[in-house]
Amino acid sequence: MWVEGIIVRQRIFSVRNILVLSLVMLVMFASFAFAAGAIAQTSSLTGTVVAEGLVSTGMLVSEGQVLVKVKTIAGTAAAARANCSGKVVSVSVSPGSSIVAGQVVASIQP
Repeated sequence: MWVEGIIVRQRIFSVRNILVLSLVMLVMFASFAFAAGAIAQTSSLTGTVVAEGLVSTGMLVSEGQVLVKVKTIAGTAAAARANCSGKVVSVSVSPGSSIVAGQVVASIQP
């Protein structure tokens, strides 16, 4: 009976399992560290997101560049501009979605 317990422990703590677990943890912590430095970009207008001018993940942007445009009662307008230069790491809106002022629409890694 106790021999079976030793064999099971050996399988759980095998070198391969420890290496795989270490690699998974390393990738997970690296992704958290990368995302932690991203700066959230918020909308200054309320409206419906249009495809024209919408940034995508991976794009390089400069400070002041339009990130999202919305359709409002007055027409199409820039709802969010980049407040820093860098790489877009996430976009949380899509064409046709409704957004409100103050909503996070994208994140930029400076």
